[in-house]
Amino acid sequence: MILSLANCSTASKHANTSHTKQNQTQDVPADIVGTASWYGQDFQGKYTASGQKFDPHALTAAHQTLPFGTKLLVTNTSNDKQVEVVVNDRGPFIKNRVLDVSEEAAKMLGFKIEGHTTIMARVIQ
Repeated sequence: MILSLANCSTASKHANTSHTKQNQTQDVPADIVGTASWYGQDFQGKYTASGQKFDPHALTAAHQTLPFGTKLLVTNTSNDKQVEVVVNDRGPFIKNRVLDVSEEAAKMLGFKIEGHTTIMARVIQ
């Protein structure tokens, strides 16, 4: 239990510099529906939970439990714009958010200015 609490405290920020390589394996949901937000320049070059350096121009995402490397087709339900992203980080850590995408993915989905939107994400690989 102490180990679990320690992991919660180190996973409280994107781009975790501890190089944690946790890769929780659970049943993969068919579709993920909910609020997505984005993160960008403030995390550029910092390490993600997967150990990769964060690039705000790459098409990546953070999800709480999907395995690293999972490819998602994300659709902004308000405008039907879509983008394919790869999960390489953990998050989001804000209540009622289901996905954080990179700044570039938010631009392509058309919600960078708003900061968040409702999405539907489907696992494609």
